Amino acid sequence: MINRVVLVGRMTKDPELRRTAQGDAVTSFTLAVNRNFTSRDGQQQADFINCVVWRKPA
Repeated sequence: MINRVVLVGRMTKDPELRRTAQGDAVTSFTLAVNRNFTSRDGQQQADFINCVVWRKPA
């Protein structure tokens, strides 16, 4: 079984593509996802999610 998550947000910077010693592709990036509510002072808050993608999807 494969777990699937869909996150909608903004990339905080360009993705970084690397290769392992075996030649597998690895891409890492950070995604800023807004929360559905605001804080008490009316500010919109966001969570910053570190993502790592391996092999073909990378």
